[in-house]
Amino acid sequence: MQRILVSACLLGEPLRYDGSGLRLADARLQRWWAEGRLLPFCPEVAGGLPVPRPPAEILGGGGEQVLDGLATVRSVAGDDVTDAFLRGARQALALCRAHDIEIAILTESSPSCGSRRIYDGSFSGGKIPGVGVTTALLRQHGIEVFSQHRLGAVARRLGETGP
Repeated sequence: MQRILVSACLLGEPLRYDGSGLRLADARLQRWWAEGRLLPFCPEVAGGLPVPRPPAEILGGGGEQVLDGLATVRSVAGDDVTDAFLRGARQALALCRAHDIEIAILTESSPSCGSRRIYDGSFSGGKIPGVGVTTALLRQHGIEVFSQHRLGAVARRLGETGP
């Protein structure tokens, strides 16, 4: 059975920066959970950040640039939290390797988990095309990352044809 790494907040775990969850009410996700396919994980918490925590955004690029040392992740207060984001990303990769995971469903727009869009670094709510730090690292190692808005693509990747 193909396991899937999933952002724990999408299962309702209150781990987001503001202490909330982002429970995704979708029959496919619920079925995958019941089948034991899902492995919940929060890279920011795993990297050592508390809940709640100040919002953070990538400054100077996206996740790839953070991995290359060309961009940083900063809190709204200006604190550099790059190391925590890198630690969490490495732990996500280690978990995927330990469980032979090839697919991840991560929270869109997050500086860790965004897979198509991330916040623009201005803390104004603006978004730009880009990926988060964890997504960038996982993709560098051949793990397919999807947002919570692309569960149909995940189902197709798993070879499922029904609803």
